[in-house]
Amino acid sequence: MNNKNRQLGLIFSRRDVLALFRAAGTAILVVGCIPRKSSSTQAKSSVAVPRSSAANSATLPACVLSPEQTEGPYFVDEKLNRSDIRSDPVDGSVKDGVPLYLTLQVSQIGSTGCTPLAGAIVDVWHCDALGVYSDVTDQSFSTVGQKFLRGYQVSNANGTVQFTTIYPGWYQGRTVHIHFKVRTDGTSGQPYEFTSQLYFDDSITDQVHTQTLYASKGQRTQKNADDGIFQGDGDQMLLKLTKNGQGYAATFDIGLRIT
Repeated sequence: MNNKNRQLGLIFSRRDVLALFRAAGTAILVVGCIPRKSSSTQAKSSVAVPRSSAANSATLPACVLSPEQTEGPYFVDEKLNRSDIRSDPVDGSVKDGVPLYLTLQVSQIGSTGCTPLAGAIVDVWHCDALGVYSDVTDQSFSTVGQKFLRGYQVSNANGTVQFTTIYPGWYQGRTVHIHFKVRTDGTSGQPYEFTSQLYFDDSITDQVHTQTLYASKGQRTQKNADDGIFQGDGDQMLLKLTKNGQGYAATFDIGLRIT
């Protein structure tokens, strides 16, 4: 993704018609890589809401409204129901990288508090250690037919999903990030969809990216403060990482006001 792409002004917007399961997509043609932030994203803010007294506080996530961010051009609805997304089910190969154990706790915010959101489809997708996404065609690579680092889980009674993956690499024009999407039924009976991104502390990323595989791509060109999408409430989507063996673990609370 370079300045020329951005000057072309080709924007990939979110789909107008939402569905819990879209028709299976096999590949997308990527022309521009940095969509502008939607007006709906700009209108959202982080709001603290009291927890429901009727619920078990030990299992409730933090009741904070999460900011929505752009989907970007790399989402492919692979319908891969799995927790470990490191492998490619096509050939069994496994992506190398620093292990990352990600737990997402999804809650629904209401007028009287928040409760865990069970039965939601939560997709996660991101690039590999060299900045490459699977099952897409880009100006610098084509991975059509491959399905690494993609998958979804259905949230349990506590609103929880868990993924085993790797620490992402970087690519031109973006800071290091992970995409996620939550799909469920809306209050009106229509499908509801929420999309955003997760980010990492720059100091930890700098440390991880000194490892040989990551370093082979060269030094990254953008950090959080330089990323236009991160500047739109990205500081609210920072993962708090803890060491876990040879890798890291993080738990992140997602608060949704479902319409």
